[in-house]
Amino acid sequence: MYIKTDVLIIGSGIAALQAARILGKHFHVQLVTKSSIETSSSYRAQGGIAAVTAQADNVQDHIHDTLHAGTFHHMTSNVETLIKDGAQLIDELLQQGLPVDRHLNGEPILGLEGAHSHNRILHAGGDQTGKYFIHYLLNQLPPTVTINDYETAYELLLNKNGECIGALTLGKQGTKCYLAHHIVIASGGAGALYNCTSNFPTNTGDGIALAYVAGAAISDMEFMQFHPTLLWCNGEAKGLISEAVRGAGAIFVDSQRQPIMKGRDLAPRHITAHTLFMKRLDGEETFLDISMIEKFEEKFPSITKLCVDNGITFQDGLIPVAPGSHFLMGGIIANSFGQTSIPFLYAIGEVACTGVHGANRLASNSLLEAITFGERMAHSIIQKGLHQQNFIIKKSNYDRAIPHLFTKEQLQQKMLETLGIVRNPLMIYEFLQQIPPLHTLLSVNRGTLKLEQVELYMMHIVARLMAEAALVRTETRGAHIRTDYPSTDVKWANRWVVFSQGQMEVRNSLYEHNQTRGNAEAVFQ
Repeated sequence: MYIKTDVLIIGSGIAALQAARILGKHFHVQLVTKSSIETSSSYRAQGGIAAVTAQADNVQDHIHDTLHAGTFHHMTSNVETLIKDGAQLIDELLQQGLPVDRHLNGEPILGLEGAHSHNRILHAGGDQTGKYFIHYLLNQLPPTVTINDYETAYELLLNKNGECIGALTLGKQGTKCYLAHHIVIASGGAGALYNCTSNFPTNTGDGIALAYVAGAAISDMEFMQFHPTLLWCNGEAKGLISEAVRGAGAIFVDSQRQPIMKGRDLAPRHITAHTLFMKRLDGEETFLDISMIEKFEEKFPSITKLCVDNGITFQDGLIPVAPGSHFLMGGIIANSFGQTSIPFLYAIGEVACTGVHGANRLASNSLLEAITFGERMAHSIIQKGLHQQNFIIKKSNYDRAIPHLFTKEQLQQKMLETLGIVRNPLMIYEFLQQIPPLHTLLSVNRGTLKLEQVELYMMHIVARLMAEAALVRTETRGAHIRTDYPSTDVKWANRWVVFSQGQMEVRNSLYEHNQTRGNAEAVFQ
C-alpha cells in the first residue's frame, strides 16, 4: 500500500504530537506509531516539565544546572536555545490553557527535583504530567493529521540524491510505503534494551537503528541514564517512582531506616543511582522513606496506584526501590531545528542527540526539549514548504539473511550486566564478540523479516552502537562508571563518539566536518 503525504512523523509522544499539531495547520500529516498513543514514555512521565516561570528563578541558573548535571558534555548554544526559548514557549502555553497544577490563587505550583537550584518543575494531575499533556495535544490536532497505530517503521527510503523521501512500515494492515516531503523521527529512546527499566517494552531504539542504517550520524550512545527509583517488587522493576517524591521530602534509607545519601537525596541522578547500585551490590535493600510527606496518596495518585497494584502499603512509610535504565542522552545527531545529516530527515525528542542533555540529563528537561524543539522544527518545515520533486526510491542492495541473534530476554540481561551503571571493559569486549558486527547487520534484507524479527534486529544495532561507544570512551563521565578509568579525563572533554555511513570516529564537536558527508555545518543550515 502506497501513501503519499506532506509530512510523515514516526512516533507519538509529546515531541511528535507537538510537531503534528503545528504542521497540521499547513500540511497533511501521517503519524505512525509502533503501539498505541498511550504507550510512549511521554504518556508515562510522572515528573513534570522544567522551565523558568517564576520571578525568583532565572534562565542562567537553569542553564548552569543543566550543564552541571550533564558534566559539561554539551552543545552549549543548544542548551541556551532550549532554556531561553523553552521558558518563553511554556509561558505562552500556560496562557493558552496548558493544564498544570495550581495554587488556590491560580499561580502554578512549582516543584523541586534533583540538581535543580530552584523550584521550577510544573506538574499536572500530581504525578500524571505526561498523560495530561498528551491529551492536551491530542485535542488540538487538526483533521489533517492521521494517526496510524500499531505500525513499525523498518526502513527509511532515500532517493538517488541521498535525500529521505519516506519509510516502509509493517503492521496490522501489512506493509505500507509512505512517501513524504519531510520525514520526522520522534520514536523515543532505548530503555527497553535493559530488563530493569522505567520504559515501556516497546522503547527499543528503533528510530536510531532506522537512521543509522540509512546513513545518518549517531552520537552519545554510551550515555544511558539510570533512574535511582524504580519500584522493586519480587525481584523485578514494576515502574517509576518520580523524583518529585524526593522533591516533596522523601529520602533514601536502608532496611534499618538509616539515611543513605546523608542529605544529598536530590543530587544528580548518576550520583544517587550509583550509590543505590553499590548498596544493592553489597546485598542491602534500598527504600524511599515517604513518612514525612502529608497526603501522599493525594499528591501522587499514579504512584499510589502503582504501589497498591503491586502489594505495597504505606503503613511503614517505605517504598522499595532500585535503579534502572531510564533515558538515553544519545541518538540521531540533530540541530535545534531537528535537522539531521540526511536532507529532509528530522529527529526530535529522546531519539535525537542535540547535545542539550550532556552525559546525564537534568530532571524534567526532557519534556521541555520535546515541546520546544518540536515547535522549532515544525516552524522550520513550514518555512521550507514542499519542494521535493524526486520521489524515485533508490534501490537497496541488502541481500543477507538475518544472522544469529540473542533472544530479547537474553539481550536485555546482557545489556544490564555489561552496559549498566558500572562497566568493565573486558565484559564489553566479550559482549561485542557475541553479537554480529555492524557491517553484517547493515547488509540484512529487512523486507524478509517478520515483525518480531524487525524489533530484535533493531535492538541489536542499537546495542552494538552503545557497546562500541562505551568501549571507546576511556573515562568515567556522567551516567556511568568505568572500572578501569574511574575518573573524568580532561582529554575526553567536548569529545563525541560518532557513527556514520558504517564508520566510527571521535570528533571535537557534535557537528564537526566528517569524511563521508562533507561539512556538517553546511548540512545543518
